[in-house]
Amino acid sequence: MFLRIPDRDFRKAVKMIRVLILAGMIVLGALPLWAEENFFDAIDDLPVMRGLQEIVDAVATFDTPDGRIVEAYAEGEKVTRAEVSRFYEQTLPQLGWVRSKPDQYRREGEKLRIDFIGKRPLTVRMTLAPE
Repeated sequence: MFLRIPDRDFRKAVKMIRVLILAGMIVLGALPLWAEENFFDAIDDLPVMRGLQEIVDAVATFDTPDGRIVEAYAEGEKVTRAEVSRFYEQTLPQLGWVRSKPDQYRREGEKLRIDFIGKRPLTVRMTLAPE
């Protein structure tokens, strides 16, 4: 009535399962290392350009009847304003944002403005607000 599996085959199957589980854990653990982009904590679908580091302590978030207002900051020593503008000009349309003016975008009732402060390090302020 019951299917009898020889002990040797059972041990092989258990060993193979362990190897597969270990391989899966290694691959899943390495995924964050393979990710190309980080995203702002307060604006979770807005990527942080490579070369910029988010300033987590500088985030300001407000809820209004019309929607949220978020200011997020990032800075980088080796990036220029032109490089940052070009990165977001190429990246944001893929995320549904439409460029309305230089360094300004609109999407689903929200507007995103990118401002630049200083040069070395360059500080980038992302302001998300209702339209």
